[in-house]
Amino acid sequence: MFRLLCTALIGLLAACASGPTYNPTVFPYEIDEERLAQNPMKRVVISHVNIDRMSRRYLQEHEARVDKMIEQYLEANGIEVIPARTFEQEWRRAVRAYGNVFDPATGEVNRKSFALALIDVRDALAESENIDGIVFTDLLEQETTYSDGLQHVARWHGVTRKPTLQGPGDGVTAGFNWAQPLAVASLWVSIYDMELKRVFTSIGGLDTTQAIDTRSSSGRYVRRRSILESDGFIEEGIALAFHPFVEMKNYPGPPATGG
Repeated sequence: MFRLLCTALIGLLAACASGPTYNPTVFPYEIDEERLAQNPMKRVVISHVNIDRMSRRYLQEHEARVDKMIEQYLEANGIEVIPARTFEQEWRRAVRAYGNVFDPATGEVNRKSFALALIDVRDALAESENIDGIVFTDLLEQETTYSDGLQHVARWHGVTRKPTLQGPGDGVTAGFNWAQPLAVASLWVSIYDMELKRVFTSIGGLDTTQAIDTRSSSGRYVRRRSILESDGFIEEGIALAFHPFVEMKNYPGPPATGG
């Protein structure tokens, strides 16, 4: 009996070791399963504009690249992504009609103008394209901190990232303040059907946008010279942001309950 119990325990430990690592920072996604079951998203367009506020300028430079990777991810999972030409053309026309939907100084969205513009674009897409929904892919920046302890890592929106150093040195001063706010980037996905009802939303972490300045004796963060340089980190963030609309292998969220 003792040998059987040991064998079972070893098997359980092996299964745990090979499974996903739970990350308590995963975003609590929202999905309208009933609506998606009635109208599956088989053909979509990716919006070139944000659903909420403008991304920081240094993140805007990477929007097209991230959207292309999202397109490849969706296509690989059986969802056709149509070219965004019609969306972009109709959006420009709608902006001329209703005014700039984003305040260029603050990046804030004018909700009324945005809604009117989106309705016009939706109507044009419904006439010219056979699509099921619109995917918004906002690149966001927020703040977090590195953890205490021997290994300092930052965790947010399902990812874990180690510190990045920038400068001539290769170490961090003993008195470095690991609790100071650290800027990080995430991908916020929002999917709307053609009635402009939101059927899915979630956020996946991408990477830090600041590095530790090794030239500073007191210890500080500086803007990273290379933002979102890791394709692997972006791919992880995309998978997190689309789960469970597209199921992610080894999703680090809470384990499923029930049997």
